Amino acid sequence: MDQTMILSLVYLVGVGSLLIFNELYYRKLGVEGEVSRKFAHVTATLATLPFPFIFPSHWYILVLALLFTAVLYFTKKSNHLDSIHDIERKSVGSYLLPISIYLTFLISGLMGSYLLYILPILILAICDPVAAILGINIKKWNGNIVLFGKKLDKTWVGSAGFFATAIVLSIIVIYIHRGHFDMNALWISLVVGLVSTLAEMFSWRGSDNLSIPLSTLLVLALMM
Repeated sequence: MDQTMILSLVYLVGVGSLLIFNELYYRKLGVEGEVSRKFAHVTATLATLPFPFIFPSHWYILVLALLFTAVLYFTKKSNHLDSIHDIERKSVGSYLLPISIYLTFLISGLMGSYLLYILPILILAICDPVAAILGINIKKWNGNIVLFGKKLDKTWVGSAGFFATAIVLSIIVIYIHRGHFDMNALWISLVVGLVSTLAEMFSWRGSDNLSIPLSTLLVLALMM
């Protein structure tokens, strides 16, 4: 068995163990499904950041993505893994997450840039939960966004937090990637922040797990 196959099995066992730990944490402490779901989202997504440095082919990621999508689907149908599925709103976000990671890996690999994978996945892992935490917990001077007479399920504070965090992450990652910072990097970071925030703002039923990284990737591909 080659080293890459071993690492694939390590990731399979590792993420599986994370889901088990998250389920135990959910049951023992009685936390809300939204909280345990966000915890799994952050940790599992961050765990995939080293993928471009570990896996030489997208096929490994495809197999992992299909396996976890199948696990999520069948646990939902059989009323298991409530730490992920116990939410009141309808969402396909959990199913889209592994697919999104695979597509981002595939496209970034075809374009030959680690940055096109790392920054989109980092924004997905960090900014989305930040927006949810701020939107839910900060009530003062906050409210749902209303555009063209339509009330969105996103809040002003949550989206502002997403925007600011995305800009900061972009500046840091682009600086590390280039080894220097200039106005062009700042401009790219602002556009990444704006586009990814809009992708999150107009998402529907968890589709932001797909729209956030792919929109970020598109901006980087066009501007860098």
